[in-house]
Amino acid sequence: MTALPKQRMTVDEYLAWAEGQPGRYELHNGIVYAMTPERARHAEVKFGVQKALEAAIRRAGVPCHMLPDGMTVRIDEATAHEPDALVYCGEKLPPTAIEVPNPAILVEVLSPSTRHIDASAKLAGYFRLPSVSHYLIVDPDGPPVIHHARSGGDTILTRIVRDGMLTLDPPGIVLAVANLFGET
Repeated sequence: MTALPKQRMTVDEYLAWAEGQPGRYELHNGIVYAMTPERARHAEVKFGVQKALEAAIRRAGVPCHMLPDGMTVRIDEATAHEPDALVYCGEKLPPTAIEVPNPAILVEVLSPSTRHIDASAKLAGYFRLPSVSHYLIVDPDGPPVIHHARSGGDTILTRIVRDGMLTLDPPGIVLAVANLFGET
């Protein structure tokens, strides 16, 4: 078992430490937190989300890329998260990248241990990044999907989406809510 560092870290220190560690971690306000093992339904929905985003990007023909969990999103110098899926646009990241500097869409699939963080600290943190247009919170027992969207300035609009199509513009992709849950 890996002992978590007791001293506070910057994101740069955390990334250097985490690279050689087994398991997955996140950094919040300089403190390292181990991520708990996933339940099967969480993993199924996470994979459904990733496939749905990838297919929507391909259909739309937009210059964007989906990445699964494991990539780091830096919120500030002391906080970094690993969303369950993300979309960034523009040139493809180098193969050695471990951070996504300009995510456009971030997705978290709820789990019992992170439910409160996903809906509060991560919501506020993700929208501190100017590149973020959408943040989806997906309940594995859902639907619904909670869709937070930037609406100019500091205004964030929130919709509860139970079925139908979900439009994420920018970057201009559309996906079926059912596909997020692995339903086709």
